[in-house]
Amino acid sequence: MPRLGTSIRISAALAVAMAVTVSATSAASATRATTLNGAGSTLIAPALAVWGPAYAKTTGVEVNYSGIGSGGGIAAITAKTVDFGASDAPLNPDQAAACSDCVQIPWALSATVPTYNIPGLHSGQLKLDGPTLAKIFLGEITKWNDPAITALNKGTSLPDMAITVAHRSDGSGDTYAFTDYLSKVSPTWASKVGPAATAVNWPTGVGGKGNPGVAAIIASTPGAIGYISVAYVKQNKLNWTQMKNADGNYTLATGPAIEAAAQLVKSVPADNKMSIVNPPADAKFKNAWPLSTFTYVIVHTSSSQAQALRKFIFWALTPKAQHLISNSFLVFAPIPKVVLVAAEKTLTKVH
Repeated sequence: MPRLGTSIRISAALAVAMAVTVSATSAASATRATTLNGAGSTLIAPALAVWGPAYAKTTGVEVNYSGIGSGGGIAAITAKTVDFGASDAPLNPDQAAACSDCVQIPWALSATVPTYNIPGLHSGQLKLDGPTLAKIFLGEITKWNDPAITALNKGTSLPDMAITVAHRSDGSGDTYAFTDYLSKVSPTWASKVGPAATAVNWPTGVGGKGNPGVAAIIASTPGAIGYISVAYVKQNKLNWTQMKNADGNYTLATGPAIEAAAQLVKSVPADNKMSIVNPPADAKFKNAWPLSTFTYVIVHTSSSQAQALRKFIFWALTPKAQHLISNSFLVFAPIPKVVLVAAEKTLTKVH
């Protein structure tokens, strides 16, 4: 009997120990599943500032996000210091190799906007085209009353004022979209500066960190021009530039104009890498904004947070979540169906 009693006590002790272990494991899993940490693109930051509280209210899962720039987001997810990275620039071959099991999923659609601070000129009054914009950022046009600018702005009084170029100092998806556009509209830019990149050797100008940094330079510097995400133009009450698209029409970066540019996508490559800047001359692109861009969430396919990540990203792709950021203040546009299907297909690889 003593032996049997001892055996019962040992079994009971083991059962208690196992229960404690299971409980601790479950608690750890619950902790992991109730918090997701991300970093990267400042373009998507305003969207996540809306998505995060809405998702937490619906699911109890907190989404913490730090807008450190697309380059920083790629570095962070590669190093696995965050659960997800975010970038407006797709991974280049070296980055894809370094983040070997990463996938990039398009989850929002927005735009980069040239914006200016010219005394006496209000939002939407300045008109530019691609070649002229490239000459400004190459340092070839240095005054606002340069003949190339005045020719595009007949009837508008432009001052004899020096142009201050503002650009990103950090690795940036907005820089990628902006230089992607300039390299397509200006052979000189393509040969002197190069193709699209998150960071380039700028021929002229001053740098600011993140969209907030560039916005601050523009706001505080009469004569400045820079490029920032459309939401930051709105938030900082800066001036929108009208851009001449390939179809010959001047447009503003509105939701419908961004959505029109996304019609350029007919099929999505396996890696989801897409460029929709400078849509060609065609009636269906007549109102398209020429600096529109997708932005991506980047995750490891193998992750302890896989279930929580899949649920959150799938939720972000739903019409409800897309509608939350498709408004006149944030200016995101709904993702086209062909891109949505590709995004959801890629999401199934996360396990």
